[in-house]
Amino acid sequence: MEALTARAESDARPADGQLALALGLAAVAVSFVVFAATSAGFDAGRPDFFYLADAFLHGRLWLDHPLGPADNVIIDGRVYVPFAPFPAVVFVPLAALFGPVRLDQWEQLIDSAIAAFDVGLCWWLMGRVGVRSLADRLWLVALLGFSTQIWWVNTRGGVWHTGHLIAILLILAALIEVFGRRRPWLLGLLVGAAFLTRAPVVFAAPFFGWAIADRAGATWREPGSWPWARWVAYAAAILPAVAFFLWYNVARFGSPLESGYALASLPAFLEVQRERGLFSLNHLATNLDYLFIHLPSFFVTQPDGRIQWLIPPRPDGLGMSILLTSPGLLLALRADWRSRMAIALGLTAVAVLVPSLLYYGGGWLQYGYRYALDSIPFVMALVGLAVARRGLPVWGKVLIVFGVAVNALGVYWAYNLR
Repeated sequence: MEALTARAESDARPADGQLALALGLAAVAVSFVVFAATSAGFDAGRPDFFYLADAFLHGRLWLDHPLGPADNVIIDGRVYVPFAPFPAVVFVPLAALFGPVRLDQWEQLIDSAIAAFDVGLCWWLMGRVGVRSLADRLWLVALLGFSTQIWWVNTRGGVWHTGHLIAILLILAALIEVFGRRRPWLLGLLVGAAFLTRAPVVFAAPFFGWAIADRAGATWREPGSWPWARWVAYAAAILPAVAFFLWYNVARFGSPLESGYALASLPAFLEVQRERGLFSLNHLATNLDYLFIHLPSFFVTQPDGRIQWLIPPRPDGLGMSILLTSPGLLLALRADWRSRMAIALGLTAVAVLVPSLLYYGGGWLQYGYRYALDSIPFVMALVGLAVARRGLPVWGKVLIVFGVAVNALGVYWAYNLR
């Protein structure tokens, strides 16, 4: 009987795998349709990465003309893009095939495809961390795709938001590798590319180095057990990205540490903030407010004293509490915090967020706190570990549905918030 049972389980596994693959592909397809449909009517007018990709093809590091009134660095008539350049590198083949004008016309579809791919990688990651219930995995990919700022940044589009979508893709891919073979060269390449997409992700580099050592069975009290060769391979794979970053800055601005953020043109109110420091404790309280506390306006007081209720509530574009937009992420608190992996993921999520909390920009214009997207893949890994360990409770599903509803309102405000 035991032999027959084992054989039956063995025969079922391929079918289960096929079902998981089919559902994962379906999640990607449905996500793409929703993302494309809800972004089709919006044009951010900032396809900088497509034109920068074309500039790279022609041996230039600059654009011929600014694509917007702000977030440009103009020196001697040359327009430099201050944003990290890896997305432009990704688009070089497409720019060669179709040209930047056509890619500009396709921006919503391209961003939607990237966002849908993020959803697919989340499906893969949830399987890797041990979420066996396919229904639970569907809930969790809905949490990432439609109850975080992924939906908002995809709908709004533009150079600021495309970088977020690509960075999430790279971080999720690296996390999938962490819960797999942990190959140092692959982790190094992914971390380097993520750093060249969203610079705060560099603070996740120690986590992946720790994961390599943990896989090798190293203990910190025994240096002889440390995987020096694997660390060297990991660092060597990151090094090209760091070298390119330093060269790119020198070639544009004469300094290896000047990315252009300190030089970019800004709206007046942000210029005032930057004068207080590009990164400063002066900005911490405001950013913490945008991340955890800030709420939309539910009513306004008319000049005659009457209260006018706003339906739906109106955000101000500065930020909105993640507890309102993404309450399902609270499932991460159910992870096994006695495990090294949970502690490492939690510390990394905080470390990656620190630079943004000290940054002057705040993320405007935004629905929620979009800089949290740098950390959310690590939080999602914690959520997956929690659900793998304890299942997905009913209250967790309620929080996910609530978050999806709040972010659906973000689609409305993407077109009506100015």
